[in-house]
Amino acid sequence: MTPLLTVNSVTKQFAVTPIVQDVSFEVYPGEIFALLGASGCGKTTTLRLIAGFEKADAGTILMDDRVLEDAGTHIPPESREIGFVFQDFALFPDKNVLENAAFGLSRKIPKKERHANALETLEKVGIDHLHRRMPHHLSGGEQQRVALARSLATQPKLLLLDEPFSSLDTGLRQATREEVRGLLKASGISVVLVTHDQEEALSFAERVAVMNSGTIEQIGTPEDVYRQPKTVHVANFLGKTNIIETDIRNGVADTPFGALEIDFPNATNILLSIRPEHFTIEKHVADTNNKKPAHIVAREFKGHDFTYRVEVDGKPYFVQTDYQRHFQVGEAVTLKPIEAVVIKK
Repeated sequence: MTPLLTVNSVTKQFAVTPIVQDVSFEVYPGEIFALLGASGCGKTTTLRLIAGFEKADAGTILMDDRVLEDAGTHIPPESREIGFVFQDFALFPDKNVLENAAFGLSRKIPKKERHANALETLEKVGIDHLHRRMPHHLSGGEQQRVALARSLATQPKLLLLDEPFSSLDTGLRQATREEVRGLLKASGISVVLVTHDQEEALSFAERVAVMNSGTIEQIGTPEDVYRQPKTVHVANFLGKTNIIETDIRNGVADTPFGALEIDFPNATNILLSIRPEHFTIEKHVADTNNKKPAHIVAREFKGHDFTYRVEVDGKPYFVQTDYQRHFQVGEAVTLKPIEAVVIKK
């Protein structure tokens, strides 16, 4: 499939500080793509470069076969056929919902036609009944839908979302996220989402690019980046993990919990990532091998599961079980790793 958006070796710095460094990725028609990373990693700057709000110092940005950005070209934002939903929604406080939704439409179109178009878009996002309301009379979720309608009304080829759910309450955030995702998939529009929330990226996007210090460390499906992280940063950023340095001999890694079969050539001083849920945990029973027990030093109950902090030879590790696996602080247990991934230092 031919990509809709191609970002190739894009670099941007402010003063002498590089913010985005040699970033490359593609977004395909109808795909939801996420840029995931901590504050200051360069993800929002990358989004602004795609939108045309910033000019790249190097690299190219293409939409279909059209060059939006290169050494001699900078297409202005209003000519890029790209919609943008800001983190704070950026609604006009003196305009009602309908006027906000119609704002991006060309003034060459008669006002009646602009408003009809905007009302149709408001209906698609489920808030046409609020078209006469002012922004300050709307909930956070309703304001977000107005911002989304304003961007969709212009029928962009690509929609950019900058931390669109961060200002919503926790309970509302998940429900709104699911509804918005359904709307976007039904519309068939391509989307680039920027977020620092790993759960949001994994549940909302079809592919995820994990950024760190201005660069992309890994791109893949949510399952791939979570289960097969390539670096320590990716492994740690996508949730709790246990990093272990060890050797591999004849397909077996030596770990503090015993031998673990792993599909990797012989190597020394490598790092393994073992997710907390990739352990079995049992009450310790003394055996003829006199294997040293681990000990529960802390536990966290989260309703659907437990996360235990388990100490082995004086070092702590995280283990996650379902809600039925009860262990007490101080209890002796035996851990067995189920799977692990080799990662870069």
